[in-house]
Amino acid sequence: MSPLLMGLLGLGLMLMLIAIRMPVGFAMGVSGFLGIAVLYDGNWTAAAGSLGIVPYAMASNYIFTTVPLFILMGEFAFRSGISAELFVAARHWMGHLPGGLAMASIGTCAGFAAASGSSVATAAAIGTITIPEMRRGGVHPRLATAACAAGGTLGIMIPPSLGMVIYGLTADQSIGRLLVAGIIPGILLTLAMILAVLWVAWRDPGAAPRQAASSWPTRLRATRGVAGILALFALVMGGIYGGVFTPTEAAAVGALGSLGIALIKRQLTWRGLMQALLQTGITTCMIFIIIIGSHILNIFLSATGFPAALSKLLTGLALPPAIVIALIVAIYVVLGCFLDVLAMIVLTVPIVLPVVIGLGYDPIWFGVVIVLVMEIALITPPVGMNVYVIKSVVPDVRLGTIFSGIWPFLVSMIIVVALLILLPDVTLFLPRLMF
Repeated sequence: MSPLLMGLLGLGLMLMLIAIRMPVGFAMGVSGFLGIAVLYDGNWTAAAGSLGIVPYAMASNYIFTTVPLFILMGEFAFRSGISAELFVAARHWMGHLPGGLAMASIGTCAGFAAASGSSVATAAAIGTITIPEMRRGGVHPRLATAACAAGGTLGIMIPPSLGMVIYGLTADQSIGRLLVAGIIPGILLTLAMILAVLWVAWRDPGAAPRQAASSWPTRLRATRGVAGILALFALVMGGIYGGVFTPTEAAAVGALGSLGIALIKRQLTWRGLMQALLQTGITTCMIFIIIIGSHILNIFLSATGFPAALSKLLTGLALPPAIVIALIVAIYVVLGCFLDVLAMIVLTVPIVLPVVIGLGYDPIWFGVVIVLVMEIALITPPVGMNVYVIKSVVPDVRLGTIFSGIWPFLVSMIIVVALLILLPDVTLFLPRLMF
């Protein structure tokens, strides 16, 4: 049996298990375990050995402490009430523009993303606050919900990003450089989404009415409320950029700083502290199960020679490298309809990255591109995880209504992806200046 066929059968088993609602991490682990046993002629000892080695290797890796620390940073930020303050500040600065409240919601998502690292968490936290305000301000539910669903995707692009961290760990790339590389694309994506709102407001002014302009003193007072989180972002990313902190140390500083902000604002109760710690533990366990399962599956795939065979097949095609990258991007969008973002990273990167490097592309650049593509998957029908999150926040709005408002934001995100593919230096400019 050829390596490609054996690898495809293993991946097919994984997808079948996911289809019958087995958790993604377990589906990958079971497929890899059975694949190893079959590959070695029923040698269950080899398969059982992977179950003993992989979990310990993952849990004992010091760099993996970055994951729970960044999650904890986001949990403290959420409980500090920063999301409401961010929206108030953004509304005073942008509310007078066409579609200003929707723009303010996207700006709030970008600000919260600087302390969260999770797209789903950003969409849920910001949607709960901003959608009712937008609807009271006359914004059409289609635009209000779509802006939050799309803006929430910034949580996995703007650093600190769990997607970047997991990619760095999986691809054995510098997490610090990846986080810094996400800054300019994150800003570009935020601006592209704001332009999408402007386009909607231009086509249908009634769907996005202007608000009364705020005075400059009012704007400045509102900005003071978010100074803490902006300073924390500058400290964490500035420390990484300047070589003062390792990513793990930066995550610890971020979690401690986020806790300090919550305490200063007197928003964190003992109950809230326990909930933050518990949710951090739950999320971390979920991520580690996915990582462990993917590593077991990748042991099987590597043993079959599947990644090397696929790399040889793709690099041997008489196609320009940019076309091959476009095909890979399209595959990620399709996979995003079925798989969790982090699961896609840990499953596919060991397979796809050799192809990308063989084509002459920078792995840091590729990490930013696929994280952005996975953001697109988060709002692409029919699954669109962020859309379902927003639906749970506003159950009276039809799912079709939310999806119908997504398209301008999808177009804006595709444009940014195309820009990053055509101009890799946009992504690599800041990492090249690091110490």
